[in-house]
Amino acid sequence: MAGALILAAAGAAGAAFLALRLWVVLHSRVAVPRESLSLLVVAGSGGHTAEILRLLESLSNAYSPRHYVIADTDEMSAHKINSFELNRADRDPNTKFPEYYIHRIPRSREVQQSWLSTVLTTLYSMWLSFPLTHRVKPDLVLCNGPGTCVPICVSALLLGILGIKKVIIVYVESICRVEDLSLSGKILFHLCDYFIVQWPTLKEKYPKSVYLGRIV
Repeated sequence: MAGALILAAAGAAGAAFLALRLWVVLHSRVAVPRESLSLLVVAGSGGHTAEILRLLESLSNAYSPRHYVIADTDEMSAHKINSFELNRADRDPNTKFPEYYIHRIPRSREVQQSWLSTVLTTLYSMWLSFPLTHRVKPDLVLCNGPGTCVPICVSALLLGILGIKKVIIVYVESICRVEDLSLSGKILFHLCDYFIVQWPTLKEKYPKSVYLGRIV
């Protein structure tokens, strides 16, 4: 009986510590001046990649190196990213060799996949995402809704909880979302440092979000 009480107390203390660490990480937004920011970008198939690349066009070369994460079966996004980086280098005479990398992780969910199996594939994707995020240790994670972003953002959050590194997470909801958030958005809304929406209706519905108008 005494042993069970000790285990319960230890479990409660551990849970309280993790909750406290999570609160500290989510409310810590200390800006540290630096010449460059390591950027981790989560790209998804189809429109998600097109939107995130349009957003990256407005970012300076200070956001370097750029690490792209795509699903392991998404060859189209890899092609778009390579074309984007080569065109970017051609426009900038100071950039002869663009510093970017493409990483692949398993999809969290395939089209028409059952929700029960989605839980398992998401956990598997998260299992592989943490070593990647730990190796890259980005300063900033930028994503806009593909399912792949959930395990990456959770892994980035874990870096802060474990005291390894505070990673800023910026989520930009897709321009297609006018009245309600995507599933990824609903999952990550309270876990991001900045949650950006592109329609005033979403800002009214989610007051804690950031509305900047249409940015992509």
